[in-house]
Amino acid sequence: MTKQPNRTEKLDIRLTPKAKRTLQAAASAERRKVSEFVLESALAHAEETLADRQRFGLDAERWAAFLEALDAPPRDLPRVRRLFEEPSPFESGSK
Repeated sequence: MTKQPNRTEKLDIRLTPKAKRTLQAAASAERRKVSEFVLESALAHAEETLADRQRFGLDAERWAAFLEALDAPPRDLPRVRRLFEEPSPFESGSK
């Protein structure tokens, strides 16, 4: 059995009685504590949610198009250029 890292953080949530009963029933079905069931379920969902924001897969044709887009010179976007030419409201006028 591997040693679990110390759990020093706490998360409080409010839920309906029905939601609590559902979580208790699911945890019981897996013979686990509700807190363990909720934590592992939430972490699994969090990892799925973040996975597509951290990695993505492309076939060879799309990979080539992606590299081509990265290597292409930037397009001139006049409205964006004008935006950057205007002074920022967050910068002071005197330096």
